[in-house]
Amino acid sequence: MALRHLCLSFSKRICHHGTCRLPMKFVRHFAQPAACGQSSEENASFPGAKAKYTNTLQLVSPESREPFTVYRVMDREGQVLNTNEEPKLDQEFVNKMYKDMTMLNAMDRILYESQRQGRISFYMTNHGEEATHIGSAAALKPDDLVYGQYREAGVLLWRGFTLDQFMNQCYGNCEDEGKGRQMPVHYGSRELNFVTISSPLSTQMPQAVGSAYAMKRSGSGNCVIVYFGDGAASEGDAYVALNFAATLECPVIFFCRNNGFAISTPTHEQYRGDGVAGRGPAFGITAIRVDGNDVFAVYNATKAACSLAVQQNKPVIIEAMTYRVGHHSTSDDSSAYRSVEEVKLWDSTDQPIARLRKYMEQKGWWNESQEKEWKESTRKQVFKAFSEAEKRPKPNWKEMFSDVYQDMPSHLRSQMREMENHVAKYKDHYPVSAYKS
Repeated sequence: MALRHLCLSFSKRICHHGTCRLPMKFVRHFAQPAACGQSSEENASFPGAKAKYTNTLQLVSPESREPFTVYRVMDREGQVLNTNEEPKLDQEFVNKMYKDMTMLNAMDRILYESQRQGRISFYMTNHGEEATHIGSAAALKPDDLVYGQYREAGVLLWRGFTLDQFMNQCYGNCEDEGKGRQMPVHYGSRELNFVTISSPLSTQMPQAVGSAYAMKRSGSGNCVIVYFGDGAASEGDAYVALNFAATLECPVIFFCRNNGFAISTPTHEQYRGDGVAGRGPAFGITAIRVDGNDVFAVYNATKAACSLAVQQNKPVIIEAMTYRVGHHSTSDDSSAYRSVEEVKLWDSTDQPIARLRKYMEQKGWWNESQEKEWKESTRKQVFKAFSEAEKRPKPNWKEMFSDVYQDMPSHLRSQMREMENHVAKYKDHYPVSAYKS
């Protein structure tokens, strides 16, 4: 007992602002919270949390705090609401934003119809979400790493992915960088720092955090951005990724496209609480909710998030509120779970392309003549890439055996010879001419 009293008395005298110079083996066994400058009457200091004590029973309800506000720069008529928030972007930069958004829209329309005609097997449009793609992509550095979900074609378009590359991938022809092994719209580009998309939801989120942790360790000065939808945010991998990023302090931006639906499931059936941004404080992550139909708001939010992530090595959540105007995919008929009138209302009153065009017209940067000329040009460019991709042969079927191992093992060589013999014997039953020799 004498030793215990001595240690407590000694720790009170030499501890300053919660940092004890007493040997840790003594402090760990004998020191009380009060010995480290903490008032046991007012402040609680437990290993799991620090807070003030209260003598009144109170169950904290989610309604007790104000929900995250939605940050915006422009109203629906393209008017800047606060000039201090208007990004200082020149005419050429804004014109590229607009042209990429409209090019994406034109490509979507043609490829969607091509799937309906049986020319490609599958497609997903980006109608209504163009500002989330272009606004975020424009704010990143080219060597920042991107993990997409499956509706981020505009990010690639901004970075320089060509119409030919989009078409080749959707057709899975011999010029497809993925060698025809992926479903359509599962793009990827090593040169553009865009990790190849995979179908399972949320798997990209922990992967993105791992990449961000590696960047932090290497001191590259870059960040990672990972895109996902409101439905994907309900997957277990999403929670793992958020906690992983927060505890290891990784420079990663979690960009949620909250478009109202996870295929056919509306948000009110997906989660309770304050959406996805509301999870930020719970995980200890900085968060912002932004108008996803306002390309400048998305740009500003992503720019600020990237700066914070890189300078402080901390994650950020961006929840972009938008609306999915198109069907979830060509396998979906959204009229089964929402009214056509609802879709038309959103498309006519809060369309991100129309909002940016109004801004540009007010600046004198765009007019009806330019609009007509550009629409015709985009249509011709898309059709040209479309027709050329359709004519290209499929990859040589033998390539299905390559890229699995550095050196092809004997069992794969045996399977390939068996396949060669089979195709040679029944070549009349296979469209051999459609494949590259």
